[in-house]
Amino acid sequence: VLLVRNKKEFSALGSKCPHYGAPLSKGVLRGERLRCPLHGACFNIKTGDIEEYPSLDCLPCFKVTVEDGKVFVTAKKKVLTLPAITEHKQHPGLGRCLLNRDTMLLLGGGVAALVCAETLRQEGFTGRIIMATKEKHVPYDKSKLSKKMNLKAGDVYLRKPEFLNAHGIELWTEKEAVSVDFQKQKVRFMDGSSQKYNQLLIATGSHSSSLKVPGADLQNVCILQTPEDSSKILELATGKNLVIVGASFIGTRLEFVLLTWKGKKFPRRRVQAHACSRLTLSMPFPCRNGGSCLPVRQGWCRLSGGKKGVTEAVLASGEKLPADVVVVGIGVFPNSAFLKGTSITRDDSGAILVDLHMQTNIPNVFAAGDVVSFPVALLNGDHSSIHHQQVAEAHGHIAALNMLKKEKQLRTVPFFWTTMLGKSIRYAGCGKGYTDTVVKGSLEQQKFLIFYIRDGFVTAAASLNTDPMVSLIAEVLYSGKQISKEEAE
Repeated sequence: VLLVRNKKEFSALGSKCPHYGAPLSKGVLRGERLRCPLHGACFNIKTGDIEEYPSLDCLPCFKVTVEDGKVFVTAKKKVLTLPAITEHKQHPGLGRCLLNRDTMLLLGGGVAALVCAETLRQEGFTGRIIMATKEKHVPYDKSKLSKKMNLKAGDVYLRKPEFLNAHGIELWTEKEAVSVDFQKQKVRFMDGSSQKYNQLLIATGSHSSSLKVPGADLQNVCILQTPEDSSKILELATGKNLVIVGASFIGTRLEFVLLTWKGKKFPRRRVQAHACSRLTLSMPFPCRNGGSCLPVRQGWCRLSGGKKGVTEAVLASGEKLPADVVVVGIGVFPNSAFLKGTSITRDDSGAILVDLHMQTNIPNVFAAGDVVSFPVALLNGDHSSIHHQQVAEAHGHIAALNMLKKEKQLRTVPFFWTTMLGKSIRYAGCGKGYTDTVVKGSLEQQKFLIFYIRDGFVTAAASLNTDPMVSLIAEVLYSGKQISKEEAE
């Protein structure tokens, strides 16, 4: 149990964050908001309710009394002895009522659609909720695909099928949307079927970009998109020459996982198509059992191979790298091609433009997650696409409220996290367009905090091994307070 005192009032809550079990005693408390030190989830200390994602579940609350200067917490022993992952409560919500004929159609099977569906039920919507996804699975934690690659799909599910059934949420798998008729309020799917809607959420996410060089279509040139991709890459790469294209966090995590997988030998070289971030450049690349690990900042010429697949990666310099497997992680693009030719407004990248209500320019049509570009408060309202799990969940929540005419605006501070070699990386805010930085700590000692400055004020912060500083800064930014460069220094 976590005992919290806010001024003269006491609250007692579950002591671990429902997301990954982080100890909330090391978190940040501001007013009635308690923020997780590792991943930024926030909870109301009086009710335990979620006030910021990525956690999908609330915290349990316990009765507190004060008598004669002593604080007493009352709780059922059974609740206190349950495993940490099951001690959390979920929002109460209604189920489906057949008398309500309204249909909420949610395109996509990620966290944005999932949170939207759950919020609709929590807010009392009793009509039909359909989640239609081209995936084979219920919504799952995509961040784990590059962290523990020997997991089964069920190990990364965010909700079990039984949960969705219990809340009257229909899940249509392997159901890809191919067109939308906004006038008739109807979506057509790849299998030839169609579905009418009263309100539509487009949360189709993003797709990994492919490498645009000769040989990119050879066998064993892979992207990491699904649980099946993760298992396939691990199987193909074990004991083989592996080249990873791209300096993204996914590519870097893949490297660490594969190099340390059961201590197996990976004679390979890591190739980066783009410059690495300051955070990952500051970290040593591990080499196990003779495996080589070399970041190469060069352009690509081609991939070579034959009927059995890729055998070689050739750099622009002419250098040739042996490659039995190539994994491409060079960014993503929004899954919005099925909207081409419609009147919905998209930017040059294909991202759907929404306002702070997650409303598109089409009545009764909302969008959320990786597929959108939205106004970012820290950028003075300029639009941006931010591909963080927490942001997608916040989008889904706000979209649901406005599908129910609640008139709620998005108010969130983007939060990103990862761990490499036991070192924790955190990032909050939006550093797009920053012009200056303030560094606290030591890059060489791999313990530091970086402030990103734009127009004289902090718009983002990143850290390595300095938890919970980024969570604290996120709370300050959420409160609306500006942090000047001088204050950062």
